Amino acid sequence: MVNSSKCCGANQKRKQIQIDFLYLDLNICERCLGTDKNLDEAINQVSGVLKAAGFDIIINKVNITTKELAIRHEFISSPTIRINGKDIALDVKESLCEDCGDLCGDNVDCRVWTYNGVDYTEPPKELIVNAILKEVYSEKQRIRSKKEEYKLPYNLEVFFAGKANMLE
Repeated sequence: MVNSSKCCGANQKRKQIQIDFLYLDLNICERCLGTDKNLDEAINQVSGVLKAAGFDIIINKVNITTKELAIRHEFISSPTIRINGKDIALDVKESLCEDCGDLCGDNVDCRVWTYNGVDYTEPPKELIVNAILKEVYSEKQRIRSKKEEYKLPYNLEVFFAGKANMLE
C-alpha cells in the first residue's frame, strides 16, 4: 500500500501568485468599482485550477490615498492590476474620469483597458483571466528591461493636489 502523504508531490512546496489591485477609490469611481468586481470574478473562475496546480493566490488591494503611497507603489494610473509585480496592461491608455474628477475637483484621466482591439473603462474578466494564466503558465519568463526611475504621473499629481485643495 502506498502512503498517500508522500505520494504525488504532497510534500512539494506550493508556488505563489501575487495579484495586486491598486486604485484611487472604491466608493464613487465606477472604473475602480468595476475593476474590483471583475477582478474578484476572474480570480473565482481560475482559483480552482490554480490551487489544483499547486498555486496559492495572494491578493493585495491597495487604496492609493496619498501621493506618498503612489510613489511607494510606483502607481502609474488608476486602476492598476499587477500579477507577480507586472502590470497586466501592456500600454497605459487613459481618458477623462469624471468620478475621480469629482473626488478632487479637477479634470483627471484614469486608465482605459484595451482588449482584442476594443477599449474598456473596466478590464474585462477575460483580460484578467488570460493575464493570470499567461503569467502562471508562460514557458518563457518575461525579460525585464532596465527599470526606469519612477516619476509620479501628471494625472496623479493633479488628483492629489486637487484632493488636498478640497480639504483646505
